[in-house]
Amino acid sequence: MAAAAECDVVMAETEPELLDDEEAKSPTPLTSHPSVPLLEAESFKEQGNAYYAKKDYNEAYNYYTKAIDMCPKNASYYGNRAATLMMLGKFREALGDAQQSVRLDDSFVRGHLREGKCHLSLGNAMAARRSFQRALELDHKNAQAQQEFKNANAVIEYEKIAETDFEKRDFRKVVFCMDRALEYAPACHRFKIIKAECLAMLGRHPEAQSVASDILRMDSTNADALYVRGLCLYYEDCIEKAVQFFVQALRMAPDHEKACVACRNAKALKAKKEDGNKAFKEGNYKLAYELYTEALGIDPNNIKTNAKLYCNRGTVNSKLRKLDDAIEDCTNAVKLDDTYIKAYLRRAQCYMDTEQYEEAVRDYEKVYQTEKTKEHKQLLKNAQLELKKSKRKDYYRILGVDKNASEDEIKKAYRKRALMHHPDRHSGASAEVQKEEEKKFKEVGEAFTILSDPKKKTRYDSGQDLDEEGMNMGDFDANNIFKAFFGGPGGFSFEASGPGNFFFQFG
Repeated sequence: MAAAAECDVVMAETEPELLDDEEAKSPTPLTSHPSVPLLEAESFKEQGNAYYAKKDYNEAYNYYTKAIDMCPKNASYYGNRAATLMMLGKFREALGDAQQSVRLDDSFVRGHLREGKCHLSLGNAMAARRSFQRALELDHKNAQAQQEFKNANAVIEYEKIAETDFEKRDFRKVVFCMDRALEYAPACHRFKIIKAECLAMLGRHPEAQSVASDILRMDSTNADALYVRGLCLYYEDCIEKAVQFFVQALRMAPDHEKACVACRNAKALKAKKEDGNKAFKEGNYKLAYELYTEALGIDPNNIKTNAKLYCNRGTVNSKLRKLDDAIEDCTNAVKLDDTYIKAYLRRAQCYMDTEQYEEAVRDYEKVYQTEKTKEHKQLLKNAQLELKKSKRKDYYRILGVDKNASEDEIKKAYRKRALMHHPDRHSGASAEVQKEEEKKFKEVGEAFTILSDPKKKTRYDSGQDLDEEGMNMGDFDANNIFKAFFGGPGGFSFEASGPGNFFFQFG
C-alpha cells in the first residue's frame, strides 16, 4: 500500500473541547506576590479563554501565544493553545504544543490526552495508545482516556485487516477499513492515500482523484498523492498524462517503487499500442496481432486500455477472416468494459458475417439503446431483416447456388437437383428414404419457382412475406413444375440399366 506523511489541516470538530479548571483558572503563584509577567500572562490567557468560548479560535490562539511568550514554562498555556489548534484542524502544530505541555508537567492528564488525540488524528495509533495509557496511569477512572484508548486499538486493528485484505486484492474491504479508521484519524494522509489507491483499483476513479487532489492542494509535493493521481489517469487510458504524474512523483521520491513500476508499464503499453496501430494501418495484420497480444500481457489491471486492445485485436482477426477469434476478442473487450460501443459493433458485424443473426440483433439493440443514431437504427433494422430471412427456407442453399447466381445457373441447378431427388428414381428404396427424397424434390421445385421468377425472387431477397399477393407456397405442385421444365407429360422416364443404376429417356 502507498505510504504518506500525515496532513496538518482538516475540518475541526463542531464542538470545542472544554478547558478544565486547572487551565481556566490562574495557576497557584509561586509567591504571595506574583510577578508582573505572570500577571500579564494570566490576563492574556483569560482573554484567550473568552475567545475560545466564543469559538473565535484564531484570536484565542493569538492570546495564548502572548501568554506563552510572557511565561514559556507554563504547561497549561501550551495545553490551551494545543486545544485551540486542534479546533482549527492543525493537528501537527497542536501535537508540538501538547508534547511541550507534558514535558513541562508529566502529571498533566489533559496534556497527555491531547497528545494522544493529535497522534490518533494524524494516524499514529501506537503513539496515541501510549499517551492514553499514561493518562490512565495518572487517572485510571478517566472516562475519556478509557474511550480514546479503545479508539486507538480499533484503528490499529483496522490497519492490520486492511494490510491483509490489500495483499488479497480485496480492495472493497480495504476501503471499508480505511473509512472506519478515518473516523478516528481524519487528518491522516496515509489512510487517505491507501483508500484512494484502492478506489482507483476498483475503477472508482473520480472518487480516488478527489481524495488525491485534496491532499495535493495541501501538499503539492506529496509523492503518494501524485502516484494515485497518475494511476487514475492511467486506468482511464490517459496514458501520456499519467506518465507526467508518475515522473513528478519520482522526482519527489526517487525510490517510489509503485510509481516506478506504473511509469514503466505505462510507457511500454503506449509504445506497443502505437506500434500495433501503425502495423494495422500499413496492412501488416499479422504483426499488428502480435503487438496487440504483447500489449495485453503488460498489465492485466488496466481494464480500459485492455478493452481497447482486445477490440483492436478483434478487428485484426476480422481482417484475417478469423471471425470466431474476432468474436472472442470483442467478447473479452465488453467483459472488461460493458459500455464499449465499438466492441459491440465489431462483434455484431462478425455475427452478421457468420450468419449468427440473433446474436447480432442482440448487440445492435444494446448499441441502439445506448446511442440512438440513424446509423445504429439502420444496422439494427438490417440485422432484424437477416434474422427474419434466416428463419425461412434457404432456397439458394436448397439449389446449391450462390445468392448472386444467374438465371442460367439457377436452371442448371434445378435440373440437377430435380433429377437427383425425383421420386421415380427412388422407387425401389425404403419407405423412409422415399419420403425424404420426395420432401427434397418438393423443396427443389419450390426453390426454383421463387428464384426463377424475378418478382418473387426480389420479394424473397428483400425479406418480404411470399404468402402475400397470392404467393402461397403451399398451393404449388412440384410435379407440375418438373413437367413444365422438362417439356410436359411423358417428357422422360427413369429406366433401370442394372442394380442401382438409372438413365433418363426422353420422349
